[in-house]
Amino acid sequence: MKLLLHVCCGPCASATIPWWQERRAEVVGFSFNPNVHPLLEYRRRLTGAREVCEVAGVELVEDQSYDPAAWFAAVAAGEGPRCARCIGQRLDRTAREAAGRGCDAFSTSLSISPWQDHEAIRSQGAGAGERHGVEFIYEDLRPLYAESRRLSRQLGIYRQKYCGCLVSEWERYRES
Repeated sequence: MKLLLHVCCGPCASATIPWWQERRAEVVGFSFNPNVHPLLEYRRRLTGAREVCEVAGVELVEDQSYDPAAWFAAVAAGEGPRCARCIGQRLDRTAREAAGRGCDAFSTSLSISPWQDHEAIRSQGAGAGERHGVEFIYEDLRPLYAESRRLSRQLGIYRQKYCGCLVSEWERYRES
């Protein structure tokens, strides 16, 4: 099975990619994360994704269309929680890429994080898959979270302290 894996960052990919490879998936990484702010943080995370994909022997396809204004416009409008709209935007772009590359399915490294909205991942991924005619495979990989932390430390991969968007960074400081 050829699987396009949305890669949010190096630490999440560090345990997610091997998990899929152990299941005999031909993994291709896909980086599309216009939510990450500021630009320096975006670049750090992209570098981490590149490093993990190189170690894992996986191609990383990069959509570097970094436009915070477009992200804010897309995520601010609409119904439902902000995070679900953000996840939906990224998974819709991943599904479109997977369909265009002839992949059998797509998934996301977001599913390893205990901090992400897993119901949003599941529903937004399924909707994107339907729209683009490619299967979305949701796997709850949260049990691998500790391993991803260990691997990213071992590999010297930058680890972030917030999901990526300006609002989540603000919430991190506001709530502490």
